[in-house]
Amino acid sequence: MTLASITPILLTAVVVLLLAAAAAVTIRRRGAASQDGSASEPTSSIEQEHGTRDDLLESKDERVPVAREPLEPSPEVPREVATPLRDQMPETTAADLVPTVEASMAKSRGLFASFRAARRLRGIDSETWEELEATLLRADVGVATTKVLLATLQEGVASGTLSTSEDLLRHLRVALLAQFEALEETRQRELAFTQDPEAVSVWLVVGVNGVGKTTTIGKLANRATLQGHKVLMAAGDTFRAAAGEQLETWGERADTDVVRGAAGGDPSAIVYDAIQRAKARKYDVVLADTAGRLHNKVNLVEELKKIRRVADKAPGNVTEVLLVIDATTGQNALQQARAFTEAVAVTGVVLTKLDGSAKGGVVVAIEAELGIPVRFIGVGEGLNDLLVFEPQAFVDALLGSEPVG
Repeated sequence: MTLASITPILLTAVVVLLLAAAAAVTIRRRGAASQDGSASEPTSSIEQEHGTRDDLLESKDERVPVAREPLEPSPEVPREVATPLRDQMPETTAADLVPTVEASMAKSRGLFASFRAARRLRGIDSETWEELEATLLRADVGVATTKVLLATLQEGVASGTLSTSEDLLRHLRVALLAQFEALEETRQRELAFTQDPEAVSVWLVVGVNGVGKTTTIGKLANRATLQGHKVLMAAGDTFRAAAGEQLETWGERADTDVVRGAAGGDPSAIVYDAIQRAKARKYDVVLADTAGRLHNKVNLVEELKKIRRVADKAPGNVTEVLLVIDATTGQNALQQARAFTEAVAVTGVVLTKLDGSAKGGVVVAIEAELGIPVRFIGVGEGLNDLLVFEPQAFVDALLGSEPVG
């Protein structure tokens, strides 16, 4: 073999030996490193949790963090709770719920307030009389009564007593009160009871349909019951659908017993039965409902006369006949009052729905033209919404109590 052919073989062998030696050195170094690591101190639990000191000294100021105990929760500071608005308001008392004549006459009073505003600080002329007349008629004082009032005021102007519109309103108040004075001595504030210890008082309630007759009976029953009287109601309206049921509902509200009959039955018989029961069970008064008779129907008025005759037989004693009139009907109320008075001798008027009408002046016309006292005024649907009529309070509410001018 020649030298040239042996040389590559030798070089290859040298390279293999060098690689083997390098591998042996690497293995020895790794073995030594593993022996050193196994001989080192075990890592503490703090180092395991937070790292070694070298790790912790990485921050610039070399502060070692300290494990802190968890903070106790701070005590909860109660927050101030706002009081609801409804709890801040004063409690509503029974006195707050009592209706007033002044509140019910707001619409009628508005008519005279308009006149006052139009004539403020102005003298009396022909236009003044026209406006005042129109105002009185719109309030349903009535044509005849309006003429009487205007004539009285014109006499004051002629004599030099009245010179301004403010004077007119002041003297109109006096003139209106004068219309009630004729009946003031005989006006009874309370409903009458019989003086016969063996008799039963009977209050008949009459009026056309829709005026609030049954509602008025319920209010009257409640009023008498609160005064200590034992009341029995008779459902004498046998023609109107559900009239008996409506009266029973009012009987429950007023804590009053009710006598009913068959629908379409004889109302006189029902009133008679109620009087007999009242006598046997010692009731103080029978409050009798009647059908809504049309005042221009002769046969129906005749039947109403029959009820009156039957109710007045012993032991019954009719002490009151109350005509219920809807204030919103205006002058038609006068026609009703005339017809019913001729039929059953009305002793007093209950004017209903006064709170929803601007025609409150019809009270003046009823008393002045018919001589029938207004006994009560209805100003709502509640049990207590029935007020004794007081002329002074009525006139003040009609004209307004604020100074004129």
